[in-house]
Amino acid sequence: MIDTISAGPTTVFLIGSHTNFALFLMTNPHLKKYIQHIYIMGGGVRSKDRCPNNSSTSCIPQQCADCGNLVDAYASNPYAEFNIFEDPFAAYQVFHSGIPITLVPLDATNTIPINEQFFMAFEQQQDTYEAQYCFQSLKSIHDTHSDNQFYMNFYMWDSFTAGVAVSIMRNADNFNGENEFAEMEYLNLTVVTSNKPYGIYDGSNPFFDGRAIPKFSLQKDGVHSGHVQTGLQDPFCFVPGSNKGKCKDGYTKEVTVSEGVRVLVAKKAKPNQDVQSPLNREFFKCFLDVLNLPQQSGRFNISRQFPYYRETLYMPDFTNRSLGKPVVFDMDMSAGDFLALTYLLKVPVEIIDLKGILVSGNGWANAATVDVIYDVLHMMGRDDILVGLGNINALGTPSLGCKYVNAIPLGSGGLLDSDTLYGLARTLPRSPRRYTADKSVKFGAPRNTDHPELRQPLAMEVWQSITRALNPNDKIMVLTNGPLTNLANIILSDKNASSVIQNVYVVGGHILDECDEKGSVFTVPSNKYAEFNMFLDPVAAKKVIESDLPITFIPLSAQRKVSSFESILKHLKLAGKTPEALFAYHLLSLMQELQQQHQAYHHMDIFLGEILGAVFLVDGPNLNLTMQKKPVSVLAGDTSKDGQTVINKKYGKFISLLNNFDREAYYRHLANLLGDRRQSAVIGSFDEQKKKWSIPPNET
Repeated sequence: MIDTISAGPTTVFLIGSHTNFALFLMTNPHLKKYIQHIYIMGGGVRSKDRCPNNSSTSCIPQQCADCGNLVDAYASNPYAEFNIFEDPFAAYQVFHSGIPITLVPLDATNTIPINEQFFMAFEQQQDTYEAQYCFQSLKSIHDTHSDNQFYMNFYMWDSFTAGVAVSIMRNADNFNGENEFAEMEYLNLTVVTSNKPYGIYDGSNPFFDGRAIPKFSLQKDGVHSGHVQTGLQDPFCFVPGSNKGKCKDGYTKEVTVSEGVRVLVAKKAKPNQDVQSPLNREFFKCFLDVLNLPQQSGRFNISRQFPYYRETLYMPDFTNRSLGKPVVFDMDMSAGDFLALTYLLKVPVEIIDLKGILVSGNGWANAATVDVIYDVLHMMGRDDILVGLGNINALGTPSLGCKYVNAIPLGSGGLLDSDTLYGLARTLPRSPRRYTADKSVKFGAPRNTDHPELRQPLAMEVWQSITRALNPNDKIMVLTNGPLTNLANIILSDKNASSVIQNVYVVGGHILDECDEKGSVFTVPSNKYAEFNMFLDPVAAKKVIESDLPITFIPLSAQRKVSSFESILKHLKLAGKTPEALFAYHLLSLMQELQQQHQAYHHMDIFLGEILGAVFLVDGPNLNLTMQKKPVSVLAGDTSKDGQTVINKKYGKFISLLNNFDREAYYRHLANLLGDRRQSAVIGSFDEQKKKWSIPPNET
């Protein structure tokens, strides 16, 4: 933003949270003069035609008189719109910056819902790659909802804002905001950032609580000094006997001239001037026309970019090979988990037979990062291995809750970083298998999508498929590298689980005994002794530990013995240069560099110990192991203690614990196996894949 705006007069579109732009304005006030105008999609001023999902009244236009769209939080805040609610104080800074603002709020976007006529017209008008992409994106939402849900809940929010903005900008001398698509008016607005009474400090407001001088020198009894909504279920916001909440954080409120700022506001979408058209809004027609213009059109889709593009699945033939012990790997897609997966794929199939991968969606990466798992399997020639996606929330928590997963940082090795493996995921070959929105009526969807056979399997489906295919005398070894949500659900749903599971190896837990060594949940200061995998779903961990399954812990104390970047990189540098060894080396080097250069990445070595469980499972006898048995319980129900694993001599379950091992042998074995040319990658990188797709098959 600094580079762009300092170069000359700039117009800014804000169609999400205002955090980034507010930080820019607050730290670069000298550059405000270069910003000509701000266009905002967000807020609700006088909107009255949307009802909350949990409203007891039927949804009739003008009947519901509340301005927001936090449909799952009507009982706490019926006034706010998502984009402004995400960071009300940032939005306040933007609105009160003195820069001219045009706002396209819910008042206007609620008058341009996506209807069936527009959807059908769009389906028939896809002449450019970008039109095809946009329609497929919209269709994926349409196909995973019933018609009533889709046409009642989806509007032309951001695209309508872009249309209004561009139309106004074409008429630069028009100070009243006249445009083709929306009726406009000027209103005096502000953004509510806290709730009355002001100046009462109750622990909710980080700008005031515990500070002798308020942050940013804010006025002690001013509009920012009240109660700040702490979540969708904030008790302060509930009104006894009513389903309508009282909090107004994020409300774009109409106020007097002295309290607010003059903002150009879109009131409603204009009707189509062509009354014979099936499209009832002027913007609908323009949107489809512009998206399909041949000028400035997209150059490629993947098959156009690569003339010999083809989707190939690598399915190994193990007909004449004696397969080893069946293994199921449960991972939450942290960097360490991907390295552990790569290691398992290198182990000869005569030793272990990796049957499937269960993915925890409540760990270090978003659910769609399952694509990276598919890419690693594709690289290693194992497109036969099933991948099942588990729950995205911890056991016993609301489906939209984030009680535990909010401890995962954004960036700093967590979400975003793990989702892309720090950007290195793009270097992996692209698997034909992808995470999709495809659904099937057979599995509870309202309708079949175009390709229901491509739907992402669930963890329980994969588990059931694996257990059904087992030989009569076979038992499964389960290795868990994330929260124990999937395994707990298996125990709860499959009464035969204990008869088909031979052992469970849990990479996690931090045994709290006479030692005072701290745990790994560095983002929750009040919880000093928990380890992340246990903390992310303590109820699941408690369920698994208390089951009759034989369990071995690879605890945090053991993991920390092999958390040296220098040692692992030294051994990998001496290993064979297979694609998988090089990928591991580049990933670990990048993680080390981040740790050395940025304080936010101080904890990166916690991911190194996650590989230990896989090596223990495969080569434990050669590591000179020292094991212990201790009676262990898991605590749950108190955030300051959730996930702590404690010695409980009276009620605890005896589990095996890895205490010590030969670290040099560990590093040596890990590096040597990754560098072994046997059972190596069948296609080493996306660059190699691109070359294949650029020349005829008979010339490769």
